[in-house]
Amino acid sequence: MRRTLAVLMVAVTSMVALAFLVPLALIVRETAQSRAVAGAERQASALVPVLALTTSGDDLGHAMARTEAGRRGLLAVHVGGGATVGTSRAPAAQVAVAAARTRASTVELDGGYVLLRPVALDGDRGAVIEVFVPADDLNRGVLSSWAVLTGVAVVLVLGSVLVGDRLGARVVRASRRLGTAATALGSGDLSERIHPDGPPELKAAANAFNTMANRVTHLLAAERELAADLSHRLRTPLTALKLSLDQLGPQAEPSRQALARLEGEVTTIISAARRPARAGQSFGQSFSRSCDAAEVLRERLAFWSALAEDQGRPWQLVGATLPVRAPVPAGELTAVVDALLGNVFRHTAEGTAFSVTLHEGRGVVGILVADAGPGIPDPEAALERGASGSGSTGLGLDIARRLAESTGGSLRLDRSSLGGAQVQVWLRREKLSKPALKDT
Repeated sequence: MRRTLAVLMVAVTSMVALAFLVPLALIVRETAQSRAVAGAERQASALVPVLALTTSGDDLGHAMARTEAGRRGLLAVHVGGGATVGTSRAPAAQVAVAAARTRASTVELDGGYVLLRPVALDGDRGAVIEVFVPADDLNRGVLSSWAVLTGVAVVLVLGSVLVGDRLGARVVRASRRLGTAATALGSGDLSERIHPDGPPELKAAANAFNTMANRVTHLLAAERELAADLSHRLRTPLTALKLSLDQLGPQAEPSRQALARLEGEVTTIISAARRPARAGQSFGQSFSRSCDAAEVLRERLAFWSALAEDQGRPWQLVGATLPVRAPVPAGELTAVVDALLGNVFRHTAEGTAFSVTLHEGRGVVGILVADAGPGIPDPEAALERGASGSGSTGLGLDIARRLAESTGGSLRLDRSSLGGAQVQVWLRREKLSKPALKDT
C-alpha cells in the first residue's frame, strides 16, 4: 500500500508540476529574449541624439565607443548616402528595407538577432542603427532559471511522496494491527483487543472487531456455563440409576462399570467447563496428547462385547495385538470409538456382524469400523451434523471427523467387505497444527 501511494503521489505531483512549470519555463525564455531586445533598443536610442547633430564617422565612432554594444563590436550605423560606421552583420537588402520603415524591426541571423532602428535626418536623409544581439544574450539566465524550476519540481515530488508515505504508513500500521488481532483471536486469545487508530474507516473496523471479540467471549462463557449446568443436571438421574443397579447384584457389574465411566466423563466435562478459558485450550487438552490405540480398542471392544453377545452379533478386532501410538488423547479416542460402535448397534438389526480394524501406516493410524448392515444411502448427508436421520443427533460422525481433522487426517465413508457401511478414521502422526477438539 505504501509503495502504491508513493507511485500515485509521484504521478499526480509530476503532472501538476509539469502543468505549471512548462509554461513558466517558456515564459522565462521569452522574458530573457524580450529583455535582451529591449537592451538593444536602449543602445540604439542612445545614438539617436548624436545622429541629429552629426553624421561624421569619427564623431559617430566616439559615440558608439561609449555604449556597451559599441565596445563589444555589436553596433553599426548606416548613414544614407554615406559609409557604414562600425561592424555590420545585417544584409544590405534588410538594411534598405528597414530604412524605408518608420519603426524598428528585428532580423534573425545565425548566432543571434539584429535590431534595425531607422532614424530620420534633415534634408530627407536617413540612417539605420544596427544592434546585434548574440544568442548568449538572448538566453542569459534561462538555464539557471530552468534549474531552479526543476529543483522546485523535485522538492514538490519528494515532499508529496514523503507525505503520502506517512499517510500510507498510518493506514498500513492500523491495518496490520487489525490483522494481527484477528489472527490472535482466531488462535484462541479471547483477551485480544485493538485501540482504534488510523483513518475513520479503520477506526470503525477496530471498534467492530472489539465488539465482535466481546460478543464471542460472552457467548463462549455462556456456552461453557450451559455445558457445565447441563452436565451437572445429569448427576441426579445418574445417581438414581446407580442406586437401582446396586440392587441387581453381581450380574449388573458391566452396567455399573459403564455408569462409573459415564460419571467420570460428566465430571471431566464439568471441570473443563468451569475452568477459565485460555488461548488454544480445549476439553481434554490437559491430558496426554497421544495414546495406545490398540489398548483403547481392546478395552472398548471388551465393553461392547457383552452387548454384542446378548444381541447375537459376530464381531472381530484386527490389528490390535501390538502397541500403536495415536496422536490423540485416550479419552477422545475412546469417545470416538464408542460413538462409532454405538452407531452400529443403533442403526443395524440384532445379529448383524461388525469388525474393527486398526491399521498403522507411514505417518498415519487408521481405525476402520465396518458392519454387515444396510449401509449408508447418502454418505455426504451423513457427514453433515444433524443430518443422520433415524432419530439420531448426528454427532457421532461429527465427533470422529473433528478428531481426525484436528491431526490433519480425514474421515471417510464407503461400502465395507461385509456388505454394509465402513467408517474410516485416519489420524496423522505428524506434529499437530491445531487443538484436537475446539471449545464449542
